Amino acid sequence: QVQLVESGGGSVQAGGSLRLSCAVSGYNSRNYFMAWFRQAPGKEREGVAAISSGGGNTYYADFVKGRFTISRDNRRKLLYLEMNSLEPEDTAMYYCAADGGYGDVWSEVARYNYWGQGTQVSVSS
Repeated sequence: QVQLVESGGGSVQAGGSLRLSCAVSGYNSRNYFMAWFRQAPGKEREGVAAISSGGGNTYYADFVKGRFTISRDNRRKLLYLEMNSLEPEDTAMYYCAADGGYGDVWSEVARYNYWGQGTQVSVSS
């Protein structure tokens, strides 16, 4: 069983920054392909960014390109999402996910086997 625990969410004003973290643990917590998703009230969960197991390939949704950066520290089993120039539209619960996606289908929710409980990000105007 693999556990994912997110942290780093909070409330910021538009234009501000946050860094989310996701800690990976468990018996089989190898270096999975991992991603960040988000879900706003009344909306479907959507892919934000993803990263390959070694960190060499990254993928981003168009709406965060140039503002968000995904990275990972495999030695410490941590996944990060650096979020800059935050907008009220970025308000959502943010989830990390592991073991799925793998390339062009990285944003497909159903392909991921492991999910965290989420961390809330609220951006005020």
